[in-house]
Amino acid sequence: MRAPRGLVAAALLLACGAVGADHHGYKPFGELKYPPGFEHFDYVNPDAPKGGTLRLMGHGSFDSLNPWIMAGRSLSDTPGLATFGFLENTDTLLMGTTGHNRVGDEARAAYGLIARSIDCADDLAWCDFTLRKEARFHDDHPIRAEDVVFSFKILQEKGHPRYSLQLGRVDKVEEMEPRRVRFHFGGEHRRDAPLTVGEMPVLPKHYWAERNFRESGLEPPLLSGPYKVAEVEPGRKAVLKRVKDYWGKDLPVNKGRYNFDRVVIDFYRDAQVAFEGFKAGEYDIHYDYIAKHWANAYDFPALNEGKVKRAEIPHNIPQGTQAFFFNLRREPFDDRRVRKALGLLFDFEWTNKQIFNGAYKRSDTWFPNSANAAEGPPSKAEKKLLEPFREQLPDALFEEPFALPESDGSGHIRERQRRALELLRSAGWRLNDGTLVNEAGEPLELEVLNYKSAAMDRVVLPWIKKMERLGIQGSYREVDPATYKQRLDEFDFDVTVYVLPQNARPGVELIDYVHSRSADTGGSRNYAGIADPVVDALVDKVLAADTKRQHRAAVRALDRVLLWRHYSIPHWYIDYHRLAWWDHFGRPATHTPYALGLTTWWSEEAE
Repeated sequence: MRAPRGLVAAALLLACGAVGADHHGYKPFGELKYPPGFEHFDYVNPDAPKGGTLRLMGHGSFDSLNPWIMAGRSLSDTPGLATFGFLENTDTLLMGTTGHNRVGDEARAAYGLIARSIDCADDLAWCDFTLRKEARFHDDHPIRAEDVVFSFKILQEKGHPRYSLQLGRVDKVEEMEPRRVRFHFGGEHRRDAPLTVGEMPVLPKHYWAERNFRESGLEPPLLSGPYKVAEVEPGRKAVLKRVKDYWGKDLPVNKGRYNFDRVVIDFYRDAQVAFEGFKAGEYDIHYDYIAKHWANAYDFPALNEGKVKRAEIPHNIPQGTQAFFFNLRREPFDDRRVRKALGLLFDFEWTNKQIFNGAYKRSDTWFPNSANAAEGPPSKAEKKLLEPFREQLPDALFEEPFALPESDGSGHIRERQRRALELLRSAGWRLNDGTLVNEAGEPLELEVLNYKSAAMDRVVLPWIKKMERLGIQGSYREVDPATYKQRLDEFDFDVTVYVLPQNARPGVELIDYVHSRSADTGGSRNYAGIADPVVDALVDKVLAADTKRQHRAAVRALDRVLLWRHYSIPHWYIDYHRLAWWDHFGRPATHTPYALGLTTWWSEEAE
């Protein structure tokens, strides 16, 4: 039974009305933590001194300062760099939900940045953003509604494909007044739409009118944010300089943040060489992604003398979907039995024990470290969503929790190997002189693609050995980051390793990750090539949810389908940051559960 129109309108009004009398921000469900007129975030030191230099490490290289197109490799393409919060991206209408500018103590909430206020129709058919009169680009040109309209159009027409996927629900953008812009939203799935357009980069129309937007290159673009690119050594170094007359420096969302005069990013192609540079003081912060390295590599003079600090900092950040992703565009990975069999051959418990010092938890979900993970059997609400697809789904999905295979960590998984071989035989593969072949006599081959990483080969190679014992011809190829990006953009791989960032409240990014709309869109992050009507329908349910309860049930139902379809082999996660730093920084005492919070640190040399 459909709800009366008045009730639907009231529910949607709550989504916009809950943000406060003057709509100073937006939160899809519930009340914003910070009221209108708040002075600063609780987790900052509003009196933090400005000055000094922060030196960071970038992995690989870069050849572009244009992060809004698919061509080239920009600073934004550097794995993990967004975690630190310093990028070349320009300001947005709202801040709070993007990886590089997230509210540190509130999940899935956004507050006005370029926009002074946001006002929405009762049914979210449109939202008006009123721009701050003081908002400026770095050349002192005012940011106007025409820049927002221009940004939407050029990103849709010439930008990275992710923009057309994310902004697909926007029917029209129009300039209502010089400082007021209206977004018109189509379809029924609108609750996240204000966040989606609110985090769209606002680009200067007057600057790009004389330039080719599709060109990658190392000319620093005109921005409006707290830093600008001041120096570039192609592929090796980028220096960001704090804009001292930055228009937004005194906004409540920025007070106590962006305290360093310079942020220097040095790029290293080899992780071990980089760490030796850290120990020698060549950069200041080391975020350690390798458990064994974290456990064994920190016996050096500077740390023993207290000059370097080291900590495991707990957080509540939903962890990304890290996994081996199968490319379903290629045979035989379009066969679920083959994917499941390969998953049976991956021994996480042995890997965790022998390689990771037992540091990790297995990701038995696409949404680890969050309340969105499907646990136990499906709830009544989940079953209601899944019931229309019963004939397309395994019966066990409706009654049992999804369970990944477990071992005793000894490395012996003969029973699982036997089950894997049975699945492969049922899929038409047979052993011929020790090699698995199909009816045409072609061997079962696969290549695992990754960028150069000293850590991952220790994970992949034992998995490949397990395959070889069943007659599968597996190989592992590491390529430089630029080649890796290009091959992913073109879906040129059998199996790859990747981490899909996740939000506390999954939303429009799911179209980019798992919806059929993105399956054949070059540059999308639907690496598996998922084009599944059941997944599409559940993504639509996620986006259409009117309450937190509805949203959670839809995400969990989606999680179950993604797991039971075996589109990937889930990896692992931790719920804390492994961070080492040279001890010449000040930090606020308040914890930031939803961000690393490095933008709130300051140099003690500046005090």
